[in-house]
Amino acid sequence: MNDPLSDMIARIKNAATRKRAKVATPASKLRARVLDVLADEGYIRGYSLVEKPGAFPEFEIELKYFDGEPVIAEISRVSKPGRRVYSSIKDLKPIKNGLGISILSTPKGVMSDSAARDANVGGEVLCRVY
Repeated sequence: MNDPLSDMIARIKNAATRKRAKVATPASKLRARVLDVLADEGYIRGYSLVEKPGAFPEFEIELKYFDGEPVIAEISRVSKPGRRVYSSIKDLKPIKNGLGISILSTPKGVMSDSAARDANVGGEVLCRVY
């Protein structure tokens, strides 16, 4: 697997399409930071680390629904291994007129675009959620 974050995004998309309550994905630090942002912004209920003996640890992500529809209507990867996308804070545009977020990897950690504006830092645009 070349891009673990894209794998997690695809798993979340597929589970939301099938109206699943939970989805599992292999654990990593970057995935944990992105899931922290999604939980803080209210796109997922939460996640937990599941460790099984003799197996790689996994995150179990609890998806969030409102009136039977997934809260995450669209999630897409922006910066890919073949084409990294970096943005300064002044070049970051609001997603869906402020209804969505961009998740950035900055020198101060992984954060949403609004938190990056508050911290006045730019970085790599990992994904967009709305």
